Amino acid sequence: MRTTLQPGRGLHRAWIVAAVAFVAILGAAGFRATPGVLITPLQEEFGWSRGTISLAVSVNLMLYGLIAPFAAALMDRFGMRRVVTYALLLVAAGSGLTIWMDAPWQLLMCWGVMVGLGTGSMALVFAATLTERWFVRHRGLVTGVLTAAGATGQLVFLPLLAHLAEGSGWRTAALTVALCALVVVPLVWFLLRDRPEDVGTTALGADPAAPPPARPAPGTRPGNAASRALGVLRSAARTRPFWLLAGGFAICGMSTNGLVGTHFIPAAHDHGMAQPVAAGLLALIGIFDVVGTVASGWLSDRIDSRLLLGAYYGLRGLSLLALPSLFGDSAEPSMLVFIVFYGLDWVATVPPTVALCRQIYGPDGGVVFGWVFASHQIGAAVAATAAGITRDQFGAYDLAWYAAGALCLAAAVMSLAIARRRSGDHAGGPDAGPGDPEGRPGGPVVRPGDASVRPDGPDGRPGDPVVRSAGHPDDVGEHAALRGEPLR
Repeated sequence: MRTTLQPGRGLHRAWIVAAVAFVAILGAAGFRATPGVLITPLQEEFGWSRGTISLAVSVNLMLYGLIAPFAAALMDRFGMRRVVTYALLLVAAGSGLTIWMDAPWQLLMCWGVMVGLGTGSMALVFAATLTERWFVRHRGLVTGVLTAAGATGQLVFLPLLAHLAEGSGWRTAALTVALCALVVVPLVWFLLRDRPEDVGTTALGADPAAPPPARPAPGTRPGNAASRALGVLRSAARTRPFWLLAGGFAICGMSTNGLVGTHFIPAAHDHGMAQPVAAGLLALIGIFDVVGTVASGWLSDRIDSRLLLGAYYGLRGLSLLALPSLFGDSAEPSMLVFIVFYGLDWVATVPPTVALCRQIYGPDGGVVFGWVFASHQIGAAVAATAAGITRDQFGAYDLAWYAAGALCLAAAVMSLAIARRRSGDHAGGPDAGPGDPEGRPGGPVVRPGDASVRPDGPDGRPGDPVVRSAGHPDDVGEHAALRGEPLR
């Protein structure tokens, strides 16, 4: 017999789970971004070029994104608690082992591979999995807050780590990251639970009388999840909107994590600014990022997401074109204006990108966004290495800033070119399938026993059947998006 905690009696367990996830995601993002404050100290101690150091950062960024589409399969097989716990231990090991390194390949393995895999397992897919299982009411709000944690954590950690690296040495900063990761482990292990029914309750806002969601059969879901991720990629890759979204989001990664997040501090140091001051400016970006992300989520329910993306990318491009002239040995008012403006725009692109994925691809929108997010990190990885090589070859980052600005303007055009469903095209209702190659609505989603197929691909061949297993996460928010209603 299953006991259920009735809503309204004290703090719902979902909020405790969300708070633990917030701490884990905040820390994971901070751990991933730490190499940004280590570039100059490592260069000074070992004589490694910035291109060499940036390669490790690129591997870190790429793994952080590429593991996202498959992390859900690991969480289905082993549970969120185990996966996040082991990920934190991997981060602690990768960071701690760097104090004994003396060769670039060791930096690549520790900060690139180990920390990249660990933090990637706690990226946006963790937030999406948690909110899907634990929240019906306030799902959008919690998703936005956890997204902001991921974007802000990498920035708020930097001032402390920069002070430690400058005062006590980079090894102290690396050990601090390892210690912080270990401190979070007990919180995750003792307070995080995989599903509401594990503690005799229901998801926040769910009907207590409703049966719990069906669980996958042991040993079957991981392969299915991985196969579904790859199948959705094959299907989406035949459509034009996917490449426009992925291309724009790759440029987003280039201009944020890859360039500003990795090279802003060493670039400012080149102009005489102290590293702690530069790290403090990045922390300010993180503070304003929270405001920008929440506001973008609110706007994406009310304004065409294509217009929002076009505005965000266009304004970001103009600000990056102006950045080289703003650097100096101190934080002048013009630089502070850039920090505030750029902070508001840092990950404001996420809510409208998620909204477009759901509107165009229906129930597969979450998985499609996982692949779009992977393109974000691939773009970040390319920019991190390219900017380091640019600095090595030309002695300055100016070319990198100008190139990123121009690419952002191109991303604005790409976003505006995304075809959107026409009004009245939602007749398919909640079972409407993904759109055709131009983003127009498709036919019905095929359930087990149905004989329908996806819309034809761009080459005229029939698409693959869309088969849903029991318990597929066709949540209320996704259905609302298909009907043209605001996501809740």
